[in-house]
Amino acid sequence: MERALSAPGKLFLSGEYAVLWGGTARIAAVSPRAHAYVRRREDAQVHLVLEEGRLRGKVTPLGVHWEHAVPQGFRFMASAVDELVQCHAQQTLGFTLCMAPTPPQPNGEKLGLGSSARATLLAAEAARYVLEERVDPLKVALVAHALTQGLRGSGGDVAASFAGGVIRYRRFQVEAILTPARPRAAAYADSAPVDLVRVGAPQWSAVYAHAGQAASTTALISTAELKLKERDREDFVASSDAVGREFEEALGAQDFEALRETTLGLRELLLKVGPLETEGVRRILALGAAYGCAGKASGAGGGDGCLLFCPAPEVARELLSAYRGRGVHAFAVQFEPGLRGETRADERLKAWSTVT
Repeated sequence: MERALSAPGKLFLSGEYAVLWGGTARIAAVSPRAHAYVRRREDAQVHLVLEEGRLRGKVTPLGVHWEHAVPQGFRFMASAVDELVQCHAQQTLGFTLCMAPTPPQPNGEKLGLGSSARATLLAAEAARYVLEERVDPLKVALVAHALTQGLRGSGGDVAASFAGGVIRYRRFQVEAILTPARPRAAAYADSAPVDLVRVGAPQWSAVYAHAGQAASTTALISTAELKLKERDREDFVASSDAVGREFEEALGAQDFEALRETTLGLRELLLKVGPLETEGVRRILALGAAYGCAGKASGAGGGDGCLLFCPAPEVARELLSAYRGRGVHAFAVQFEPGLRGETRADERLKAWSTVT
């Protein structure tokens, strides 16, 4: 039994931070896609294979017993696989799961498109497939991703990679599943549905420009939670949800001025959380504004990248040229379908799977 899979990256459009405190986020699934290949084994071994190496373990009814401490680069994959094996809760044949690296930007930094979320989701679905489990792979990935981050984060990046397109999302309460007294499979089966709605695709051309540095999402969340007390968070969520609704309407409308206004409103809201815009982000957004585009930082801030909507395709092309002329890594945003099986596997991944 074997299967090839792929999943897109993500870009937060609205609701960063608000989604952590009960609000709504809007998130887009975007290229480039990440690819994985899984093959059932004839023994009880589990092999996770990345470009950087191989992690081995053994299936048990209580989860995967790894041969040694899980290295940093394998944490999200391993967490998803272990969670799925715990749901299966029986001795079974193992599998080899190979995953292709996510392309970095030219300076080697990550692009901030949710590589850990994609890895978690692909691993959850790959393990579900070979173990022939009926558990929801999205819920498994949300739980595994949260566990790996110390229960921080909203899971919005996982949900967007799963569903594709543009989604409206509220945080899934993973804590309801992490009840020690209940079997994992039963906890998943009885849990509430994920609050996720697909919305219409944007009518406008979009550009993503990277500020040239990575940021720690968990550290930024901790700082934000220290700054904003409960009443401040409630006010922030109410404002974010209100502007987010207007933003969603503007995305699908023919009124670019409405999109510009709501994008600016979302940017101003994020600045209330803290000094999230670096000098690189401000330069990127200022250049976008000079071309008549509407932009904001996408995600937790502190670096990473910016999403800019352009009033016409030719403006997007001009802006891309301007960024590249200044050494900024930028590309046209392509909105993608979600998690899916592929008819052909990456030959490199298939080759990795044959090594014992």
